Amino acid sequence: MARTIAIGDIHGAVKALTQVIDLIKPGPGDEFIFMGDYVDGWPDSAEVVDFLIQFQKTNRCVFIRGNHDVWCELWLQGNKPDTIWLQHGGKATIESYGRLPDESRYEHLEFFAQLENYKVDAENRLFTHAGYSTLEGPAYEFRDGQYSWDRSLWETAFKMQQKQKETNINPADYPKKFQLYKEIYIGHTPTIFYNIATPVHALNIWNTDTGAGFDGKLSAIEINSQEIWQSDPVPELYPGITGRAR
Repeated sequence: MARTIAIGDIHGAVKALTQVIDLIKPGPGDEFIFMGDYVDGWPDSAEVVDFLIQFQKTNRCVFIRGNHDVWCELWLQGNKPDTIWLQHGGKATIESYGRLPDESRYEHLEFFAQLENYKVDAENRLFTHAGYSTLEGPAYEFRDGQYSWDRSLWETAFKMQQKQKETNINPADYPKKFQLYKEIYIGHTPTIFYNIATPVHALNIWNTDTGAGFDGKLSAIEINSQEIWQSDPVPELYPGITGRAR
């Protein structure tokens, strides 16, 4: 049976990505939804994009746009590197592109141009990098950046989930914007910041970012069965190299 698999934030860790893909063993009809932030952190950002470009040639893929991907795309377009970007993994990304033939940059720009701010599937499940702030859903966001930067959606869900353990909140009492979708899949906010090493389910939201950009693992989840695959802790795959600092 074909599977739908969401893969969390990769942050330049191509070794973790290939490890997870090997564990999944892609099959005919499988769909892969990559949740964004392909770059910045570990030393192989350009290699991650190369891998994904090749992977989509033989697999069904959806690529969501993350905030780090926006920074990288702007730089590849010839803009001056954002200072904040350089402080949050951009330097390692620029160095990785120094190993890439110049002509490959055009292919990478095409990749970044195809990224989607969000996707809603046939079963009304939403996939977006960070979240949204409007009561009407992401299609009504005033600023595109909200998709890749918002943390309010996740923080609200996580806090309410803690409360639900005590009071058993009815789904009908979830915030109205949560009720727009059957399930919501995000990345962006590492679960390791909450001392959790696996994808986290809070209310009807799944957070797939398990801190691969820092000292966590890269995670993938099959959204129907909730089967989870994880890489080794990324620092073990890059001994002697430091990823993003917490």
